[in-house]
Amino acid sequence: MQQVFERGGTLEISVARVGTSSSSSIPAHPLVDPHEVAGSSDLVWRLKIVSLEEESVLVEAPVALGETFRIDDGIALVGAITIGQNRWKFRSRKVSDERLAGTRGVCMRLELPDTVERCLRRFVRFEAADLQLPSVSIWPLLDPKTIVAAEIANEEAFRCFVDSKPPSNITAPMPSVGPKFTATLMNVGGGGVGLRVEPQDSAVFGRHRIFWIEIPLGRDHPVPIAVTGKVVHTHLDSSQRTYIGVSFDFTFRLAHQQIVVEQIQRSMQQVQNQPRHTTAPNPKDL
Repeated sequence: MQQVFERGGTLEISVARVGTSSSSSIPAHPLVDPHEVAGSSDLVWRLKIVSLEEESVLVEAPVALGETFRIDDGIALVGAITIGQNRWKFRSRKVSDERLAGTRGVCMRLELPDTVERCLRRFVRFEAADLQLPSVSIWPLLDPKTIVAAEIANEEAFRCFVDSKPPSNITAPMPSVGPKFTATLMNVGGGGVGLRVEPQDSAVFGRHRIFWIEIPLGRDHPVPIAVTGKVVHTHLDSSQRTYIGVSFDFTFRLAHQQIVVEQIQRSMQQVQNQPRHTTAPNPKDL
């Protein structure tokens, strides 16, 4: 973690799932490919390290589309440290919110983990017992102007869900798109998301840069995030999987940005409201 901090790097953090172990030790196996647990909805946030102390680390709070998403004090977290092709996972706990001079907005203080465990290189950086990452549906967007009706339908479906009203029986329209493929949602941050695409689907990025994306938020949130995304960077890992950085685009309907923010906010609050274990107390505090 010291190396990451010195390089101005980031941690990847998510709220721990209900029923995960409260022990600070993390089982070494099994690690599973995220496609085996498609359909779940854990959101992973990439957060910059602000400062590192003997027993805690200060990171930027989760932010997307200009909005800060609060994690409650005491919430158990799972996370990862990435240096090149090497990854380590750990458990932690949110301690407090703080504001420091020279930083943008609120920062979060997290317990410094007692131990970290190296991940198997060919697998995702979080074990399945901790997190299950969403499988995202993606279509090449052939005509960006056709997204307006689809966004409006998505907004109406979300409002019906929030107001506990029955959804419309009318099938939501799709924009003008090409063939569908899937990706794994690796992290959320800033103005978009990080996705991982399997080798058989990666050729599409040589022909298209703008996509229609649907991000599921789990059983408790039946209306997915539906949004236009622009690919802003790509790179290959050692297994020839393509990692892509996607920036959300609201050029044709700025009002849809607020709906996406509300969907993320509701999902974040829901996962924190579920009964859960916190991390084990630090022996130094006993």
